[in-house]
Amino acid sequence: MRRIGLLASALLPFLLLGVTHCSQGSLPAAPIFNPGSAGAGLAGSAAAGAANQVALGGAGGSAPVSAAGAGGMGNAAGAAGAPEPLGPTPSTATSKFPFPQNRFSSNCHYPAFHNSDVRAAYQWWKTDMVTADGAGGHLRVKRTPTDTGLDMGSTVSEGIGYGMLIAVYMDDQMLFDELWKYEQQWLSMYGLMDWYISADGSMRLGTGAASDADEDMAFALVMADRQWGGQGSLDKSYLDVAKDQIQKIWDHEIFQSKLLTPGDSFSTPDPWKLVNISYFAPSYYRAFATVSGNTGWNDVLSTVYDTIKNTLKDQNGNTNNGLVPAWSTSDGDPTNQGPTSATNYQYDSCRTPFRIGIDFCINGEARAKDYVAKTSQFFTGVGVAQIVDGYGLDGSPQAQHSTGQSAAFIGPATVGAMSDPTFSTLLEQGYTAVATRNLLVGGEYYDGSWTVLSMLMLSGNFLDYTQQQPVAF
Repeated sequence: MRRIGLLASALLPFLLLGVTHCSQGSLPAAPIFNPGSAGAGLAGSAAAGAANQVALGGAGGSAPVSAAGAGGMGNAAGAAGAPEPLGPTPSTATSKFPFPQNRFSSNCHYPAFHNSDVRAAYQWWKTDMVTADGAGGHLRVKRTPTDTGLDMGSTVSEGIGYGMLIAVYMDDQMLFDELWKYEQQWLSMYGLMDWYISADGSMRLGTGAASDADEDMAFALVMADRQWGGQGSLDKSYLDVAKDQIQKIWDHEIFQSKLLTPGDSFSTPDPWKLVNISYFAPSYYRAFATVSGNTGWNDVLSTVYDTIKNTLKDQNGNTNNGLVPAWSTSDGDPTNQGPTSATNYQYDSCRTPFRIGIDFCINGEARAKDYVAKTSQFFTGVGVAQIVDGYGLDGSPQAQHSTGQSAAFIGPATVGAMSDPTFSTLLEQGYTAVATRNLLVGGEYYDGSWTVLSMLMLSGNFLDYTQQQPVAF
């Protein structure tokens, strides 16, 4: 739900539910290191190196060798000459999966990342985007002055979802709990978060929930149960809160037990005629089915891939490039009936290679690999330095900004490139560009959030903990 459009009328707040997600530089590409070779920078001890080979569960295994020579995951020597240690970091008395984990799927390939890059991006994001002001005694993720289109300093539910995901993977329990407590102050009539809250915390500026935010929160809660267990400072256990959130999504945002709708209050005569593909998160639905015991989530997952297949067709000119419209019907026809009337590949759509790509890395889903092969081939042809923040479905550039680049476009595109060594150039150059933290043309909050989320995935830290076992401490 990237909100970039202005509120047209107080009479139609729910129509803005998915409006947008709030909205360069590069460094020389770092070499890829083979984790099994000398000088790979695995860790300063044999024990740490051995820990790095712990089986993942699910996809399992260590990263395969890429065309560039390694399958990624090299941490080069730091300023003092000592290599950065790689995970998985052993569990502690309070956390089962402390950062960094660096667990590498055998399905995917990894760039020559640095855990210090991820930590630096996290600290920058937290310093600039997290605030207690207007949070009712808790914490919230705020929009910055560069995130135009909505009130400066306001909060959208999407930002709370991003923040909870980042917090659980960075092992920041206090931040996680405080974001959730903020969320609980702004519930819709169905018990999900209203999407748009004023900066001073005095009022709702937009009502109704947005399903992309709700599912990010739900998945983060499932991960919190695995990360910390118990309930932290919440009034119920993370697992119970997660189950409750999953059930509310099912009851109010899933249509006919098959289709994820844009939100809990979206007014449309036929929900099949208005979908936002970038809201689809198939890897989450597998976890939701496991946690809730509701196998109907598997039907929602099938609808995801059916809709994508329907959308990539000759009439749209996107059969081979994977560029999906912001808003479309489930039959794949772009529609201007969405909140922004956007039918091109824009600040909503650009997240799709991330949400779909992780389903291949984590779960080995062949349909996911087929999809990101298309986006990866397209963006490889464009070249990282030339990726703009908007495209027609036929691949023609339709940049929203005339200068600068967006991490929301480059980060997810790079995650998609993890699927095959053929795309190693995109993978390496994309990581290097995102790691600069300068791809902010879409707004510091939005692009900053996608900087951190993308780097977590590219470094083997965005995981499904329900498929993992912690390393004993």
